[in-house]
Amino acid sequence: MTTHHPIAIIGAGLSGLTLARVLHRHGIPATVFDLEPDRHVRTQGGMLDIHEDSGQVALRAAGLYEPFRAIVHPGGQAMRLLGRDAAVAFQEEDDGTGGRPEVDRGQLRDLLLDSLPGGTIRWGAKATGARPLGDGRHEVSFADGGTITTDLLVGADGAWSRIRPLVSPARPAYTGISFVELDLLDADTRHPDSAALIGGGFFIALDGERGILAHRESDGSLHIYAALRAEQGWLDGIDFTDPAAAKAALQHCFTDWDAAFQQLIAEADDPLVPRHIHALPVGHSWARVPGVTLMGDAAHLMSPFAGEGANLAMLDGAELGQAIADHRGDVEAALTAYEKALFPRGEASAAESAASLELMFGPDPVTRLAWMFTGRPQN
Repeated sequence: MTTHHPIAIIGAGLSGLTLARVLHRHGIPATVFDLEPDRHVRTQGGMLDIHEDSGQVALRAAGLYEPFRAIVHPGGQAMRLLGRDAAVAFQEEDDGTGGRPEVDRGQLRDLLLDSLPGGTIRWGAKATGARPLGDGRHEVSFADGGTITTDLLVGADGAWSRIRPLVSPARPAYTGISFVELDLLDADTRHPDSAALIGGGFFIALDGERGILAHRESDGSLHIYAALRAEQGWLDGIDFTDPAAAKAALQHCFTDWDAAFQQLIAEADDPLVPRHIHALPVGHSWARVPGVTLMGDAAHLMSPFAGEGANLAMLDGAELGQAIADHRGDVEAALTAYEKALFPRGEASAAESAASLELMFGPDPVTRLAWMFTGRPQN
């Protein structure tokens, strides 16, 4: 059976939830469809730094700024920058005055989910495709055989969006960087040396071809990304169903790094998770297509190295919600206003992320980053 929804949001990530929340505040109903069976099916690990000029703007528009402040991770804006020899090139404590407070992604998502009325999210709804019906209306099909129709279709369904082909042929391309995600649980008790190495906030160690990026999480664990310049098929040659073999393969890539980094990998709790880092072209945009638009990674997937992705996704949701409220009854006017701001904003952030990738995986990254942080050359 096909049902009709005036506004259908595909994807219950940060952008889709922010849009639904802002619309709810304006008394405009929307339905969010997500492929996950329920909100608890997987952890939403990782810390996010929420920027004053984007993510925090979105949270204010959503009426959630004060609850957000209550889940900020104290000390999370501290930072350490090291070379592969474990020598500290730069470090800074969190004095509480920074403009990018850290929060747990899962807690932020819960904050958004809990702000929505019951029935807003349709779980277990994996979109498999969409087609235009004319006059700006669309039909969306789902893996369970169901379909819906909608007057306004919003693709908030991530890097491999099923909605994007309605407006753009673009597909994400591999950036040349691969990640392996690691977790060290209960770090202060079980892994005190690694906990001392990482510190209380964000941690970076680089040599131009490889990197270790880590966060201290609010539950006391360490969330770590081992990053390498590698051929796209490199990760496929590692058996991640065998954690011991995966650790050995990863340690082999860091054999000329200090033993402290080898220890980080050796002590990691199972499982290890491989990730290819993809991005859409800088400046990705599309001609106005009636009744449909994109947000977040579906619109402007970028590398994570500038910390812009989640912030921009939330701002997309807030601005689209405000545009719909400002142009009630005129979907095309709302989408035109939204995309006019979306495209240059996305291009600027994607360019910054691409530049950050080249900085961190280019010549002498530690010296260059330390200089950038301090404003003076490093000896």
